[in-house]
Order: sequence, then C-alpha cells, then structure tokens
Amino acid sequence: MMKYDYLIVGSGLFGSIFAYEANKKGKTCLVIDKRSHVGGNVYTQEVEGIHVHKYGAHIFHTSNKEVWDYIQQFAQFNRYTNSPIANYKGEIYNMPFNMNTFNKLWGVVTPEQAKEKIDEQIKESGITEPQNLEEQAISLVGKDIYEKLVKGYTQKQWGRPCSELPSFIIKRLPVRFTYDNNYFNDLYQGIPIGGYTQIIEKMLEGIDVKVNCDFFEHRKELEEIADKIVFTGMIDQYYDYCYGELEYRSLRFEEEILDTDNYQGNAVVNYNEYEVPYTRIIEHKHFEYGTQPKTVITKEYPASWHKGDEPYYPMNDEKNNALYEKYKALAQKEDKVIFGGRLGMYKYFDMHHVIEEALKCVKKEMIPLRCKG
Repeated sequence: MMKYDYLIVGSGLFGSIFAYEANKKGKTCLVIDKRSHVGGNVYTQEVEGIHVHKYGAHIFHTSNKEVWDYIQQFAQFNRYTNSPIANYKGEIYNMPFNMNTFNKLWGVVTPEQAKEKIDEQIKESGITEPQNLEEQAISLVGKDIYEKLVKGYTQKQWGRPCSELPSFIIKRLPVRFTYDNNYFNDLYQGIPIGGYTQIIEKMLEGIDVKVNCDFFEHRKELEEIADKIVFTGMIDQYYDYCYGELEYRSLRFEEEILDTDNYQGNAVVNYNEYEVPYTRIIEHKHFEYGTQPKTVITKEYPASWHKGDEPYYPMNDEKNNALYEKYKALAQKEDKVIFGGRLGMYKYFDMHHVIEEALKCVKKEMIPLRCKG
C-alpha cells in the first residue's frame, strides 16, 4: 500500500485546504471522510436546480482580505447579504436587532428614542455584571427583546435554559441603531454561485480521496499509511474519551420540495418562540436569487448530542473548556498528529475562521514547524 506524507481525516474546509496547500508543495495526501461525500458541513447538493445547503445555512463573510481572496480562487461569489427575519407568534421582526426591530416593538423612530427605551429597560433590570446569557441579553437589549427574540430561540438551540448558558454566546448577535438588516459587519460577504461543493472538489483535484471511510473502524491500518495525520474529528474521540466526553450540540434537518416558486420570501426565517420545535426554515433558492418553478425548504431542529450522533458545534462552557484543556495538553505532545477544525480544536468557528486556522497551520507545518490543537 502507498505511503503518504499526510492522512487527512475529514474533507471539510480545514482538511481540504490543508490537502490543497500540501499537495501544491509536493506532499502526498490521502483524504478520508466517513460521509458519502466530500465537503463536511459546507456540502451543497443540487435539488430541482437549487443548490441546497445540506447541513444548515452557510453564508460566507469576513473582513480578512487574504481569506476573501483565497476562497474566491475556487468560485465566484454573489452579492448575497445575510438578512434573516424572526417570526414570533406571527409577528415578523428584522434581524439583527436594529431600528426596524425597535420600530416594530415600540413604535420608536429615531436612534435616540430606541436608546432611551433600551436604557430604561436595562436600568430597570438592575444587572451590572451579567453572570449568564439571560442576564447578558437583558443587559444589552432589555427585557422586551430578550423575551420575544432571544429566550425561546436560544433555549431551543442550546437545549438549556438561558440562565444556565455562558454570557459570551449572545455577543454573536449584533445590536445596531441604524435601519440596516445586514446581519454581519464584515467587509466581504456572499454565497458561491453554484454552491460550496465545487470549492472542495477543486481543492481536492489530483489528491487521493476515500469517502464512506471511518477512521475509527480502520484506525490501525490507516495510521500506518502516512507519516502524519491531520485530524478534524472530535479530539476526545481520538483519545478514546480517556478524560471523559466533551459535550456538543447536534442538529436535525427535514427537507421538503414544494410545488411553489416562493415559500417564505427570504432565505432564512427564525422561529423564536420556544413552542415551535424547529429554530428556523431555510429556503435555499434565495441564496442565489433563484427563479426555479419549485422551491426546497429545510426545517432545522436543534438536538441534544449523544455518543454516535453527528456533532455540529462544541458546548464551550466553563466545564467543557476545562476538559478540553486536558485533551489539548495531550495533543501538544504529539509529533505526528495535527488537530484542526471545530471538532479537533473544540471551538465555535465560522467558515472564515476555519480558513484562517488552516492557512496558519499549513504555514507552520511546512516551515517546518508543528501546528498544535
């Protein structure tokens, strides 16, 4: 059997970028993936002429020009701007929290009026040092926004009461006193015309790839066919959960083809009340301004993670981060294994973060210096 320089476990962005860059430098790579396709969670599939984001909405955004230029060599991006809306008991609110949201809630028109209303609610709460997500949210936007647009959605998403979640999560929700529905503040934003899968396929051109290949089912033989391993799976699983299991969140998707050309008028509609079991409905054609006669929607359900389930993102609370540090200490002693990606580094990365980390890792590895989780 051929001996490779690198065995890359996982064909998501991190693994595929590493393989692409290593291959350019003359290194031999074998990329494996336990799924039946490449691309990890950015995988898109064409259905009814629509590029369906199979594992949830992926909107590319970054302020890092190097990252933006890098990803554009693999696909042309459109001008899509992430402007989700929130449905709370039939009332529609603009996201992120902005002047359109505040006007709908309170009838305020000017930024000064909105600030007065929010400041009044923050003052009433008496919270000066937020200890959890609930307190953090109220201290940022007041009780009305928290109750309607944060509480139910967040509890569904994370499977815990907001009072038991770390405060940093809510910092990912921008608050703006402008009439601007752009969710992100980044300089660059868009969706690849033709979907994300083409990007991964171009990265992996000329590289050996095996899908439907589970590293842990063939671990012994796989470890012997490469000098080094780039591992983008769960770091605790790699070490056979020797310190215990890290916690993750999972997701469940229900996809439907509908005989209508426009189901909801927006790519992403959040359902913010706790009683609605799904967190959002994605209508994929709007990512690329599609005019197809049919439409494809996906209902996204949050799910608790249990061993054997698909992990989507880490639970970065104090307890889990402390446990991860133990695994990280093991990883730093490795000479032949590099850990990367959301699961390998146990961090909530957006796509642009993954690209930054992968490029940084390749640069260090090829100097050669070791890149550690």
